[in-house]
Amino acid sequence: MKITFKGDYATKIILDLALAYGKGVTQIKDIAKRQDIPERYLEQIITLLKNARYINTVRGPKGGVWLAKAPSAITLGEIVRLIEGLTSPITCVSKSCYTKCDFENGCVLKGVWQEVREKINEVVDKTTYQDLVDRVKAQSNEAVNYAI
Repeated sequence: MKITFKGDYATKIILDLALAYGKGVTQIKDIAKRQDIPERYLEQIITLLKNARYINTVRGPKGGVWLAKAPSAITLGEIVRLIEGLTSPITCVSKSCYTKCDFENGCVLKGVWQEVREKINEVVDKTTYQDLVDRVKAQSNEAVNYAI
């Protein structure tokens, strides 16, 4: 599995909104600045996330975006799959985009790639955005404690 800039940005957008969950509307320009994402590109990703019903938007000078679901109800795996597609390292072990290989029956690597796919899915599917919010808060507390 490879995460592109688009996938990386999408995961960061959702995390940014998860950190602001319950605090109202977040302006796109603020997300762009905090996450160092070009605003035009961010708007394209926002559209994808909105169409998939992960975020809500409102236009206008006081407009912006917010999560449509609680951070605990969104997994990292959902967002990765939405943007990147399959999480398999190779298509011969993909559940959604399987491609048969002529050497598949005798391939010793197929089992390894299946294990890699399962481990990736295990991590991204059990990691919610609330988990990530908690990690951010823990890192912030560690940084403060370290500075004291």
